[in-house]
Amino acid sequence: MKVIGLLGGMSWESSIEYYRLVNERVKTVLGGFHSARTVLYSVDFAAIEAMQADGRWDDAGAELNRAAKALEAAGADFVVLCTNTMHKVAGQLEDGLGIPLLHLGDATAAAIKAAGVRRVGLLGTGFTMGQPFYRDRLAAHGLDVLVPSAEDRDLVHRIIYDELVLGVVKPESREAYRGVIARLAGAGAEGVIYGCTEIELLVGPQDSPVPTFPTTRLHAEAAVDYALGTTSLPVPPA
Repeated sequence: MKVIGLLGGMSWESSIEYYRLVNERVKTVLGGFHSARTVLYSVDFAAIEAMQADGRWDDAGAELNRAAKALEAAGADFVVLCTNTMHKVAGQLEDGLGIPLLHLGDATAAAIKAAGVRRVGLLGTGFTMGQPFYRDRLAAHGLDVLVPSAEDRDLVHRIIYDELVLGVVKPESREAYRGVIARLAGAGAEGVIYGCTEIELLVGPQDSPVPTFPTTRLHAEAAVDYALGTTSLPVPPA
C-alpha cells in the first residue's frame, strides 16, 4: 500500500472528512483491521485565508510547496491536496516535488464522465466558481461547466467562510444551497459538483434534483484506489 500524503488544514473540518473517508475506503476494500497508510501535514488556515483575501497566491503556493516537500520527506508516495480552492496553485505546489500530485479536478472529471454527464454545475468558494483555474481544468476534460449567478456565488461563498469552515451547519443555509442547486439544474446542469470540501458538511445527494459529485469523497476514493494499486493516477487533460 502506498503512503498517502494528505495536505490539509484548509479547513481542518474538511481534513477530518478526508481522513475518515480514506480509512473507510481501505476498510471496505481490504476488510479486517486494515487502515490507510497516511502522512498528514496540516497548515494554519488563518495564514492561508489571509493570503487568499490579499491575492497573495504566490505566497500561498510557496507555503504549500514547502508542505508538500515535507510530506515527501516524511515518506509519502503521492500528495492529496485536501482543498479545491488551493488547486489554483497546484503547479507551484509541484515545483521541484519528487512525488506526484493526485489532482482533485482530474479525479472529479473522471467520475463525472463515467456517470455520462457532460454539462455540470459548480458550487465552491468564490475563487473556485469565479476564476478560471478550476473551470478550465474541467473544461479541458470535455465538460461544460455552469456557475451560479453572481448573487448566488456570493451566498455560497459567504456560507463556506462564515459558517462551514468554522464547523457551523445551519438548516436555513441548507435550504439556501438547495435553492442554488435547483437554479443550476433549471439552467440545464445535468449534475452538480460540490466543489468545496466543506460543502459536504451541509448538503448531500438528497438535496439535489440531479446527480451530485462530492469532490471530497471522490478525491479520497481515488487516493485509496491509487494507493492500493487498483487504478493509476487520473489522467490530466491534454
